[in-house]
Amino acid sequence: MHPGFLDFPAQLPGGVQPRIVLFGAPHGSTYPGADASGFAGAAATIRAASQDDAQFLDSWDFDLGGPLFDGREPCCVDAGDLPTSVLDNAGNRKLIEEKTRAILAAGAAPLMIGGDDSVPIPFIAGFADHGPIWILQIDAHIDWRDERYGEPLGYSSTMRRASEMPHVAGIVQAGIRGVGSARPLEVETARRWGAHLVTAREIHAEGIEAALRHIPAGARVVVTLDCDGLDPSVMPGVAGRTPGGLTYQQAIGLIEGVSQRGRLAGFDLIEFQTSADIDGLSALTAARLLVNAIGRIVRQV
Repeated sequence: MHPGFLDFPAQLPGGVQPRIVLFGAPHGSTYPGADASGFAGAAATIRAASQDDAQFLDSWDFDLGGPLFDGREPCCVDAGDLPTSVLDNAGNRKLIEEKTRAILAAGAAPLMIGGDDSVPIPFIAGFADHGPIWILQIDAHIDWRDERYGEPLGYSSTMRRASEMPHVAGIVQAGIRGVGSARPLEVETARRWGAHLVTAREIHAEGIEAALRHIPAGARVVVTLDCDGLDPSVMPGVAGRTPGGLTYQQAIGLIEGVSQRGRLAGFDLIEFQTSADIDGLSALTAARLLVNAIGRIVRQV
């Protein structure tokens, strides 16, 4: 059994209710014949990468401008991985959605570690009773395919399915770049729905405000971060490395910006392919991104 992220316990002492609940979702909706094993161990690998920093929870974190919990009592638990299976797409979706709903019903913010880019579909669906929400997707790809290989709930269709959920009020997609992300029809469909497609080039030229300006003040926002949204120089452990991605500082700036412009209601980090990592760099970067999400939620009033 792996230790919790940053050595967080499975529950807080004295029956105290957590403010943040982290959990892993190794499997989602796999395409026929596809091998998702490269993503299944992501949560365990990221937890292991966080262990060196577990001793520094009271130290000054320069990403956050203070210690992780900002002088408050620790309020985060790690519930471990859901018992998903590569052979049970429908069962995996049910587990993820039910876990998300339960965390929100208890008054906490859910943080999920995937898994491939199909796991955000049930994660976002779990917010149905806590809408309206906006989605900020950090990704190289727009994921607006209606189906692929006959599967409408796979990793190419994440934002298309989210757009069909009544509680999703808006979508901002940041870091888009390269080729192979979409055909003209998917781009047209996304724009016709009202999705804001913000390319990596725009963010490099104009700063993170190029994406944040589309989010209404006070909005509840779920951030879904695909690891290939970042540049492979800092996040090489992905299935499709594409040059020109977001920097680490841009990514954490977007997380901070969401928490200040509106409210960071939930966060997922997905598409870390452990077999493609180089010297643990992706795992370390992913762990730091999660730390930033936790720290920003802690600092919300």
